[in-house]
Amino acid sequence: MSQAKWVWFFGNFKLSETVVVSWIIIAALAIISFLLTRNLKKVPTSKVQIFLEFAIGGLDKMVKNTMGEKTVKRMPNIVPYIGSLFLFFACSNLIGLLGFRSPTTDLDTTLAWAMITFCMIYYAGVKFHGLKYFKGLLEPIPFLLPLNIIGEVAKPISLSFRPFGNILGGAVIMALLYRFLGWLSTLIPGVSIPIGQLVIPVPLHLYFDLFAGLLQAFIFIMLTMVFVGNAAEE
Repeated sequence: MSQAKWVWFFGNFKLSETVVVSWIIIAALAIISFLLTRNLKKVPTSKVQIFLEFAIGGLDKMVKNTMGEKTVKRMPNIVPYIGSLFLFFACSNLIGLLGFRSPTTDLDTTLAWAMITFCMIYYAGVKFHGLKYFKGLLEPIPFLLPLNIIGEVAKPISLSFRPFGNILGGAVIMALLYRFLGWLSTLIPGVSIPIGQLVIPVPLHLYFDLFAGLLQAFIFIMLTMVFVGNAAEE
């Protein structure tokens, strides 16, 4: 498990690097959102507003197609939540490109997101079906109740460990690569430094930080929509 580094102390209170970087991401997203939306008009005249409306419209359509229009209508905040979660998740994965430690390399971060999804599943189930929703744990026969409970507990575990393992694995591989290149540079200083530090890491960063980071964010929101949507429809 990845251990968060402590970067700030106030008496006995310790603030981890994960929290600091998360706050940086939240602040950056809030500032960018304010700047992009402060001059919106009823009739779009700028390319920025046209793009934002296109992106939000596409997000709204994807959520409705995945969860069902009935679910989205009764849970109107689900669309902005899914969009915000994807942006925060993606930025948390991509911030490693700027030299920061990705919050998703800390299991606490992905577990917190998974627990929010877990609570939303039961919120949607009770909201749409009342307490009868819990009768599903006794199906097809009451004897399978322990197995059904294990299956429910497995959802947040799977949701949290998948992105955590993928992002942490990429970070470990890149750290080992840079150590190897550093050792190699002591053997062939004139050749290994430009080749090793410019040519070799770039495609790996594109895969682990960009492709895998965005892919894990997309998978997480899709699983969230599927789980919550199924709870609402059952």
